[in-house]
Amino acid sequence: MGKMVIQILAAVAEAERERILERTNDGRIAALAAGVKFGRKKHPRTPTALELISQGESLGSVTEKTGISRSTYFRLKRTIKNDAKIATFSK
Repeated sequence: MGKMVIQILAAVAEAERERILERTNDGRIAALAAGVKFGRKKHPRTPTALELISQGESLGSVTEKTGISRSTYFRLKRTIKNDAKIATFSK
């Protein structure tokens, strides 16, 4: 008898969890359709940093001028490199 009750409660909990996921996904889809942006905002100086990195500025120079972190510098540099590869392949 106890096992049956536990199985019933587990089935109810699983069904409720599925309903929660459905409602969450529906809300997320509605928000995207309404133009809501998800995720963290970009650093306000990222475009400036990208431009400086593209011009070949050094790590110290870019971080001093823009205030971005060392890790952001290398991430942006990698992004530029990957974008160049994609542009090469798409030609």
